[in-house]
Amino acid sequence: MTTKADFNAEEWETLVAGPLMAAMQVVAAERGGTIRESLAVGRTYSEARQHHGASALLDAIVASPPSLDPSRLREGGGDVKGLARSRLAEAVALVESKATDEERHAYKQFVLTVAEAAAHANREGGFLGIGGKPVSANEQAALDEIRGALGQG
Repeated sequence: MTTKADFNAEEWETLVAGPLMAAMQVVAAERGGTIRESLAVGRTYSEARQHHGASALLDAIVASPPSLDPSRLREGGGDVKGLARSRLAEAVALVESKATDEERHAYKQFVLTVAEAAAHANREGGFLGIGGKPVSANEQAALDEIRGALGQG
């Protein structure tokens, strides 16, 4: 069983930020709607806490609220999608190197669930939420890229 103690502080921050980075990648794929996406991501974390006990590592991750360091966003020249991709890749590499098969699966599934919640939070196109698509082509492309990064594509 992998625990928080198996990671140094920087690694833990990277691991905890992974799901949020995936959501940011989806949000950055399309303009507008960030409030709805933020609420959807928050609900996903809340629901994950209710399923406490399925994975000790995932329990510790969802109990550690992710935070964004604005200076890191500026370091990347404001390229949110690029930063999100690289940070998610780092998080996946960490979980691949230190976690058990079940923990890796649970982490990757949670990352994808968070990203999908962001993608489905706001209907794209249509008028006043009527019509439109649940996920835009750009958001779908971001989800496909995330699936690929998780080895699920």
